[in-house]
This record gives sequence, C-alpha cells and structure tokens, in this order.
Amino acid sequence: MARSLGTKRIPMPAVIARVRELWEEGAILYCWSTGGAKYAEESARELGIAACFVGFLPKPHWILDDQEPAQWRGFKCVHPSNC
Repeated sequence: MARSLGTKRIPMPAVIARVRELWEEGAILYCWSTGGAKYAEESARELGIAACFVGFLPKPHWILDDQEPAQWRGFKCVHPSNC
C-alpha cells in the first residue's frame, strides 16, 4: 500500500485503488504488517482505506490450517507490484 523510505511512507496508488475495488466487490480483507497491528492500522488510516479491512494484524510467522492457502476457496495472494 505504501513503500517505506527511511521514516517516510510513499503511497502506491495502484495498490490503494485495488484495495478499494476488492472491498467494493465484497472481498474480506485483512491488513497486516511486520511493524505490527497498530502500524498496519495507522498506515491504512493514513491512506484513507482503513474501512476496507475487517481487521489489522501483525504479519504472522505461522499459519496453522487443515488446508494449504492455495486450496482455500477464493483465496488470492497478490504482490503489490502486480496490482
């Protein structure tokens, strides 16, 4: 959603637009960051898209599930540069 350059965050307009599109289409979106849940939420608020997310999390180290994420119905993982 934003690139970090030192202490400055540079918004990525294509990613922000895609988040809004997905939300408008009814996607269930979570925002997470290595910087933690608070940082993820602050970033989304700063970019004006916090309402698009149902929750904010620290980036997980593990995901325990009975299925691989690739098997989750409707699950997509997209790199920001591909938005």
